[in-house]
Amino acid sequence: MLSTSLRLLLVEDDELFRLGLQVKLQQETGLEIVAEAEDGETAVEMVKRHPLDVVLLDIGLPGIGGIEACRQIKQQNPQLPVLVLTSHSQQSLITRLLKAGAQGYCLKGISAEALILAVRSVAAGASWWDRTATTEIRAKFEHNSTTAHSPNDVEGSNLPLTQREQEILALIAAGRSNQEIATTLYITPGTVRVHVHTIIQKLGVRDRTQAAVLAVQKQWIAAELLAKQNG
Repeated sequence: MLSTSLRLLLVEDDELFRLGLQVKLQQETGLEIVAEAEDGETAVEMVKRHPLDVVLLDIGLPGIGGIEACRQIKQQNPQLPVLVLTSHSQQSLITRLLKAGAQGYCLKGISAEALILAVRSVAAGASWWDRTATTEIRAKFEHNSTTAHSPNDVEGSNLPLTQREQEILALIAAGRSNQEIATTLYITPGTVRVHVHTIIQKLGVRDRTQAAVLAVQKQWIAAELLAKQNG
């Protein structure tokens, strides 16, 4: 029987911190650390050698550094989620991580429970951003939405959601339940719940209803996309 564990690459140059992460993560059923790296170059090489589900990546690495490692990993394997774990929270860093293709960003000091949830979230195709990062992202897209030339430009930088999250938001706005969304997109209801949680967090709303209302009011969802989901 094939293992269903999520396969992780752990990239961290601080040996003691890395050992602590190993203990926390490997205590969790369904997670397996299959490779480790202490620098950016080795991380890129490990991605080539091992089948992986998530890369847990420190930013302050020797060599090419974490951001460049993230960029190269995403370049060679665009579908592989990269979850950043770092002690830095500068706004400029968050912007660079987004450009490099990271799916998530956690500050060191995060609880083990939250880190495991973050790993499972990015593995499921959602994104996970620390509250500091979420605030910065939301402020950025709110600024962009007031200066955008086209209110329906969901492919641009106006909406801080992944393509999958945009699809789910359109289905929410069309009145679909989690089960209906799962059936439509050929994913599990649990994965839908993870996406909905992320959408609510990113948009700064209380629930899915507010997310749908906001999306329609702000015209973040292209009319043709909404019509397609309703069809």
